[in-house]
Amino acid sequence: MFRKVSVLILSFCFVLQSQGQGSQLISRMIGNERLGKKDSVANWTIHAQLTSIYQYHPAFHADYSGVNSMNTNAEGAVSLTTTIFLGRKLWKGAAIYFNPEVTGGAGLSHTMGMAGFPNGEIYRVGNPTPTPFIARAYIQQTIALGHSAYDVQASDNNQLAGRTPASKVVLTVGKFGVSDFFDDNTFNHDARSQFMNWSLMASGSWDFPADVRGYTYGAVVELIKPLWAIRAAFVTEPTIANGAVLDLHVDKANSETIEAERKWRVKGHLGVVRATGFLAFTKAPKYTDATVAMQSGDSTLERIIAGTQEGHTYGSIKYGFGVNIEQELTEYLGVFARGNWNDGHTAAWAFTEVDNNVQLGMNMKGKLWKRRMDNWGVAIVTNGISKEHQNYLKAGGHGFIIGDGNLNYGRESILETYYRVQIASFLSVTLDYQFAINPAYNKDRGPINILGVRVHFDI
Repeated sequence: MFRKVSVLILSFCFVLQSQGQGSQLISRMIGNERLGKKDSVANWTIHAQLTSIYQYHPAFHADYSGVNSMNTNAEGAVSLTTTIFLGRKLWKGAAIYFNPEVTGGAGLSHTMGMAGFPNGEIYRVGNPTPTPFIARAYIQQTIALGHSAYDVQASDNNQLAGRTPASKVVLTVGKFGVSDFFDDNTFNHDARSQFMNWSLMASGSWDFPADVRGYTYGAVVELIKPLWAIRAAFVTEPTIANGAVLDLHVDKANSETIEAERKWRVKGHLGVVRATGFLAFTKAPKYTDATVAMQSGDSTLERIIAGTQEGHTYGSIKYGFGVNIEQELTEYLGVFARGNWNDGHTAAWAFTEVDNNVQLGMNMKGKLWKRRMDNWGVAIVTNGISKEHQNYLKAGGHGFIIGDGNLNYGRESILETYYRVQIASFLSVTLDYQFAINPAYNKDRGPINILGVRVHFDI
């Protein structure tokens, strides 16, 4: 089944590309407007992507293993995601976007054993069979501010071709991924074309609200100016930790995210800083309470933290913040850094089990060696957890992604480097290597070497 779906989607991609312009051909077929007049925007946009990642790690040493430990024997795993990005103009400044998606396969050790998991394209989903679902379905309204200049944008994923105001208010309502709007970074934000590690592709300690596949319901409002922006979101949380069902009791369970962004140029090279804060209200227990309960023989709170049982009371609060910086140094070299933190008292509920995160990296285009569209990236990230979280794992507790039955604490540190070869305008192949020290914060396990190959189609 997995192979049949892959062949079908690959055939679809090649058929589109063989027409010469792929999505541009479809745009003409369905009647896009000719652009040129002020405020003119295409009627439709359609794009598609397919990403498959294979990862392998050789055998490694561990003094012991627990319920959520990564397999110490050599193993490999393959994942597949494919998405169709549909968009339709509604009225002036408004559009609706709809993204059906199919996912399949699995991560190493069933996507467990590292807080900074090495494959950002795979989810904590037990069934590896390719499964279709609706990733995004939202309406977006853009309101130009007075006397705004206009920029020209190309058709892209969830973006209509045409002229768009440089100064605007944008309101988005529906189903989407919060990370579509927040914590962006030119050099490190997309596991389909850049770094693959979970704790690198975003601020690792941002427990960003989403279901198990990374999507949520809610609203985002953005005030965007040429050199700065402010955005805020109000969205739903899952009913259980890392769960598939979103909690629609929004008066009791919800999350708010706010971000300020500032741009500048140094000798013509763009730099950006983003400061992001979040506040989440869920049914998540506190690590301290769960540890005390386990010591008395009651594992109820542990099962809630692990996502195998629904939380029983609302009122838990988790908060955090982060800073995200990027700077282009030359036309072919850019650097980035992130630093972020959450309070670490309340259990992780949606993303991964990281309470503080620091990352630093660079991206270099292949122009220097006459491969203009290739990219080489190198980054390091170090993840940590609070004392309460450490005590919980030391006592034998586990969450939805880590838990070895014991803990000899050390920061989980990961080096990742990749080289992306652009085979054609629609096809890239990436070789990836990750080296993880103290996986799941445990000095008694590892280190782990992880090799990966990624194939990505984008039309």
